[in-house]
Amino acid sequence: MKISGSFDKFSSAVSKVTSSPIAFICVVDTAIAIVTFLMLFVIQQAQSKDTLALQLKLNELIAATKGASNRVLNIEDMTEEELKVLKKFYQKLSNLSEQEGHSGIAHSVDEAKINEAFKEEIRNEDQDLI
Repeated sequence: MKISGSFDKFSSAVSKVTSSPIAFICVVDTAIAIVTFLMLFVIQQAQSKDTLALQLKLNELIAATKGASNRVLNIEDMTEEELKVLKKFYQKLSNLSEQEGHSGIAHSVDEAKINEAFKEEIRNEDQDLI
């Protein structure tokens, strides 16, 4: 009987507290926070799918384009340091195109290496002639 009476008092007190407007506001606030948190995961999953689809489309374009470097197909797997090195290379490639006056002509990584090797040969030949 003692336990039953204590439980009745406890349940009455809990009932009074939880049926108050403040308790309702706290429950609603908590529910909104939980739904917001879950929606974050749903949106992030959708963005990840869209990003992957975009990467695959770009990979297809790179693979299908004659003269494009296939080395950048998995660029998203590179480290930050590797990306910085690649960015510097493309900046040099852009500067080279501007210096040659052919800024509208596209160059691939491989073409640039071949062109640089060819230019180096010509420079060496010119040095030999002098």
